[in-house]
Amino acid sequence: MENSTRVICGIAFHTLERDVMTPLVDCAIAVDSAGTIQSVTTPGDKNHDGILARAEADGTVFPVPEDCYLVPGLVDLHIHAPQWPQLGKALDAPLEDWLLKYTFPLEAKFSDRDYAFEVYDDLVATLLAQGTTTAVYFGSVDLEPNIILAEACLRHGQRAVIGKVAMDDPATCPDYYRDPSASDAIAQTRAFIDAVAALQKGGEPLVHAAITPRFVPSCTDDLLHGLGALAQQTGAHVQTHCAESDWEVAYVRDRLGKTDTEALKDFGLLTDKTILAHSNFVTRSDMSLLAKTGSSIAHCPLSNAYFANAVLPVTRALEHGIKVGLGTDISGGFSPSLFDTARYALTASRCACAGTNPDQLAAERGTNETPLTTTEVFWLATKGGGEAAALPVGAFEKGMQFDAIAVQAGHATSGFRCSDADTMQDIFEKLVLNANAAAIAKVWVAGETIETTSKQGR
Repeated sequence: MENSTRVICGIAFHTLERDVMTPLVDCAIAVDSAGTIQSVTTPGDKNHDGILARAEADGTVFPVPEDCYLVPGLVDLHIHAPQWPQLGKALDAPLEDWLLKYTFPLEAKFSDRDYAFEVYDDLVATLLAQGTTTAVYFGSVDLEPNIILAEACLRHGQRAVIGKVAMDDPATCPDYYRDPSASDAIAQTRAFIDAVAALQKGGEPLVHAAITPRFVPSCTDDLLHGLGALAQQTGAHVQTHCAESDWEVAYVRDRLGKTDTEALKDFGLLTDKTILAHSNFVTRSDMSLLAKTGSSIAHCPLSNAYFANAVLPVTRALEHGIKVGLGTDISGGFSPSLFDTARYALTASRCACAGTNPDQLAAERGTNETPLTTTEVFWLATKGGGEAAALPVGAFEKGMQFDAIAVQAGHATSGFRCSDADTMQDIFEKLVLNANAAAIAKVWVAGETIETTSKQGR
């Protein structure tokens, strides 16, 4: 073992499969200088004692405190970064009013670089403190603030996928907040991809650029075709909204004569690095198409309750072979916590399965599909999200990046308490359902300990 390798020891939980939680008791996770996991061992494994002995001799063993439990860092697949200042605001407004009265004017303010710096510095630091080690961000229309967001992620050490939002259709976008033309939006997207690459020198990049049409209704056909061609040329991530609401589905059908999913495929925007937010109303044939292209869904249960009036059939999507993870959808969702989002996903799934109308017979009331379990929503927040983002994160496996959080039990504000009678399964379930930001004692990204205080100096 080289001196640059560190060994983190303690009790860990992860989900290598969506329905199986694996506890790693008294484990040793060896991490190299690039943040890559070299081995994961537990007592009784062939190399376990030797790995610990060498690390102790080198002074490179780092025990997690006894009252802490190690879990993979959380992966948030859908965040509107410039909407951070309006978190929790006006969610009772209809979507069109919410966008035109509040959201678009706010996003337009990010052309002020000082404002963008202040907001994004606070956003990234806060999400890291919530345990979000990987964030997939929609930015704004203007190029420069998206570069400022990328710089904030690199400064704080957060893994991220970031997109300059593209929206050019004058019929659906306000004059003060849209790309002036399809060609300009495509050129600015390409410039952003180049700028993000230039910020990082050598090694595996921590921040990735994404091609980001806001959604089909906000973009002309020329823009969507051009962004699809750019996706094929660059291999960059793609993110957009898909089949979020009845209105969106009807709009795309009336305009293009096909489903939202079919339209994105025909524009060249469905790839194995595409993340589709919401997708509540994708059909079974759409699901087959998503599975075939390797595209992913960002499930946003909280914002779906406000703006979609729908529940994504997550189990059905997974059974179709679609990659699925979770998204807070800041600020359509009012909580920045992915632990909260996992709990909302659990609740929404159970309500959809059992139904909510007491005037109907129990057998007729819900979808009767299998609801999600605690283990499954944790998998969605970790390994499922990593797979959906096409990034090597979300589990403690050889070759994966060591992105992790230590969750502490027992102190007054953590919400997470254990007793001697609790089994490993009990502790895991309590952690997923009870832990809050105050319980997150330590955060690592790419093997590096992350400072989680906000308002860092320039």
